[in-house]
Amino acid sequence: MSGNIELLNTTLAATRAADRAALIAYLPAGFPTVDGGIDAVKAVIAGGADIVEIGLPHSDPVLDGPVIQTADDIALRGGVRIADVMRTVREAHEATGVPILVMTYWNPIDRYGVERFTAELAEAGGAGCILPDLPVQESALWREHADKHGLATVFVVAPSSQDARLATITAAGSGFVYAASLMGVTGTRASVGAQAQDLVGRTRATTDLPVCVGLGVSNAAQAAEVAGFADGVIVGSAFVKAMLDAPGEAAGLAAVRSLAGELAEGVRKR
Repeated sequence: MSGNIELLNTTLAATRAADRAALIAYLPAGFPTVDGGIDAVKAVIAGGADIVEIGLPHSDPVLDGPVIQTADDIALRGGVRIADVMRTVREAHEATGVPILVMTYWNPIDRYGVERFTAELAEAGGAGCILPDLPVQESALWREHADKHGLATVFVVAPSSQDARLATITAAGSGFVYAASLMGVTGTRASVGAQAQDLVGRTRATTDLPVCVGLGVSNAAQAAEVAGFADGVIVGSAFVKAMLDAPGEAAGLAAVRSLAGELAEGVRKR
């Protein structure tokens, strides 16, 4: 069965045609439970997210700040497994029809088996993977299997990336390019910063792929700012924090749906 890279491509083309950025939401699988995590994904989509990234909880999440680390710890202590990640992708996609990607570090895939992981992700209806710690020069095996199964390979670029390095990364990627707005880990911040706009411009000079910005966006004003120069606005920690701060699961679902609505309004006000 083929994955949904084409759905991802058409979704990003449609938001661009509508002269707006896409809203891309991130939530970890298994948080606060597997069922609760699936409900949370449905809630952010109902609120207005165009695309969702499902985090595969990991014990050493080097790119993630304390908020997502806390959620990952809850999921891992709850016994989440890769099968639960695939179930989250499947049920969220079947219920909503939107593109669902998995964001994961390389080690879990390597241990699970690249062919097995890509085949199962495609069968679940996944659109691809974001791989923040997989070096492009070591990605041939992954890309071979991802291409075979119709999955996007999204690489992460950072403000420190030199232009020649950007060209190498974007030539190997598909779906979109994940532009980290600043050096550091995920988390909400008071300002997204000028570094992000410069990085988007330099990245666009190397590729026709959409360039989507993550790390730091937490409210509608920031979403509107980033939407002014990027093809997509990626929000993760703000959604996870809304779930963590809520007094109960129902309140958490209402909170992430409401936040998605505010951010969706923001990306339309670029």
